[in-house]
Amino acid sequence: MSKTTKNPISVVCFGDSLTWGFNPVDKSRYGHDIRWTRLLQKELGDGFYVAEEGVNGRTTVFEDPVKGDKNGLTHLATVRKTHMPIDILIIMLGTNDLQARFCMNAETIAIAMGRLLDFARRPTDDVEGRAPKVLLMSPPPLAPLAGTPFVAQFSEQSVTESHRLAACYREKAVEYGAAFFDAGTVISASPVDAVHFDAEPQADLARAVAAEVRKLAN
Repeated sequence: MSKTTKNPISVVCFGDSLTWGFNPVDKSRYGHDIRWTRLLQKELGDGFYVAEEGVNGRTTVFEDPVKGDKNGLTHLATVRKTHMPIDILIIMLGTNDLQARFCMNAETIAIAMGRLLDFARRPTDDVEGRAPKVLLMSPPPLAPLAGTPFVAQFSEQSVTESHRLAACYREKAVEYGAAFFDAGTVISASPVDAVHFDAEPQADLARAVAAEVRKLAN
């Protein structure tokens, strides 16, 4: 007689290069022993299954006229089908929306994020398309841009708005019934490129996110 085993709790990390694992030093991808998404799996253990869905340059809802195919809302529709059923969906986007060519302030980016939250909270018409619990994470503010590789893509206004994003996201999380976590409370953008994460503090982020995930799993 076969024994029925309980499936692990499915956790999907949906984001941009901060989720993909972009190394600011050499533009490579951090290995499994460094990037916070893989460390999150280790923190949560065998009762959870963590799937990484990060794409470099991904925005919330905006089409990128320079890089193309970066619309997070469009991508999320496919990701939800790919990984269904999803128990917990972690969304961390917004950094790329701050690029100067989009001319967006924190409030506008938060409104755009609301569209993702609204979509995520609705079941799809698929057999396993139930709505997941959602953890909205605000990315940490940009670091000073002077002398970094991204000084041409972001402006000083981008930096200013990045410091306002967490408060705006917190309000949207309440509005759409999502949990909220400010990644900037445990990790900062690297001074190397003002955007991405250094290696060492990613373990702290993984532990903090794991605590939030466990709250949602209970």
